[in-house]
Amino acid sequence: MKNQITFDTLSYYAATNADIVQTPVRGIVLTFHGLGFSQMFSEHDDYAVTLAARGILRVIPYYNPWCWMNRQTVDYVDEIVDVLAAHFGLPDDLPIISTGGSMGGLCSLTYAAYARRTPAAVVSNCPVCDLPFHFTERPDLPRTLYSAFGWYDGTMDEALRSASPLHLAQDGKMPDIPYYIFHCTEDNAVNMEKHSDRFVAAMHSCGRNVTYTAVPDRGHCDLSPEVWVRYNALPIAVIYDEWDD
Repeated sequence: MKNQITFDTLSYYAATNADIVQTPVRGIVLTFHGLGFSQMFSEHDDYAVTLAARGILRVIPYYNPWCWMNRQTVDYVDEIVDVLAAHFGLPDDLPIISTGGSMGGLCSLTYAAYARRTPAAVVSNCPVCDLPFHFTERPDLPRTLYSAFGWYDGTMDEALRSASPLHLAQDGKMPDIPYYIFHCTEDNAVNMEKHSDRFVAAMHSCGRNVTYTAVPDRGHCDLSPEVWVRYNALPIAVIYDEWDD
């Protein structure tokens, strides 16, 4: 079953600033949420308003809180983007920036590998990068990963690798776009050395453009105020062709 989402029903499936965005639309920022997040939004936050004033659509997909960017979730996000593209008459090469933290960080990376419209860049905060390792990292995780991938053919390890940014990088499947990875050094939920350090090394090995920022003395996804400013500014800078590698 596909094509259930229309522009009139879009608010049931995603939060957007489509009602206030200045036209012509210059780009889209996808914000992917972390594990277990199920909130819906009825008001625009400051960031959505800032993006709207620059002609940028901000989209927070309401996907399964345990999705781990499995195949169904890729299709779900693609459908939302297609609805917005049709409504606003957006060109196929409109820049899309894929962002998120934790599981949402994995989603931002894995979506870039499979999206029907390849994003122009990824901006990711404390992302899960080694999904097979993450299966063993905390006791609350196996149930969520089995929920996301238990219906795949093959083994669980094969399924996890298919959505694992580290393994996609090692297999040369990450697109050749700019990546901005942030990870907090005191992250006890998604170990920096096991995830982002290894992912960035694998990406450099296959010639990808990665800017890596270690954020000292901060916990999981808890960027410092000045780093948050840069994190939020990067999607705008990329869309307006003003990023600084």
